Amino acid sequence: MSGAEQAAGTGQAGAAGQAGQAGQAGPAGQVVAAGQVVADYWAAAEARDWAAFGALLAEDVVYEAPQTRERVRGREAYLRFNAEGFPGDWHVAIQRIVSQDRAAVSMIEYSEGDSSQFGLCFFDLDEDGRIVRITDFWPDPYEPPAGRAQLAGRY
Repeated sequence: MSGAEQAAGTGQAGAAGQAGQAGQAGPAGQVVAAGQVVADYWAAAEARDWAAFGALLAEDVVYEAPQTRERVRGREAYLRFNAEGFPGDWHVAIQRIVSQDRAAVSMIEYSEGDSSQFGLCFFDLDEDGRIVRITDFWPDPYEPPAGRAQLAGRY
């Protein structure tokens, strides 16, 4: 299985652990795998190809980021949020995508300059295979409590 297949969650499940690649009907009756839609979403974001990015979104898409309590409603608003809200020379690299039916979860590494951060993103697709809901988590690293040192190793 190629890296692209692994990132998209297509092909056979392997070391990355993709599972459940059932597709759903998309535009013109084509079968759309949720994992492929999410891989295309991150590829368009990385390329700053906002036309391709927008084509993956439902008109009534809702984006939420629980840590900041931000909510963006609608395709045009979400496109603007991404195109204008993240200036700089940033990059995203897919670490893993797991999908089933009309849902997918991605783990990405976001980097800008010398810093990087991992993000977890939950996607729901509508019956046309477009992204209708995104819930985006950006966990911050932290030191474990001192009392757990003997219970776990560190990496």
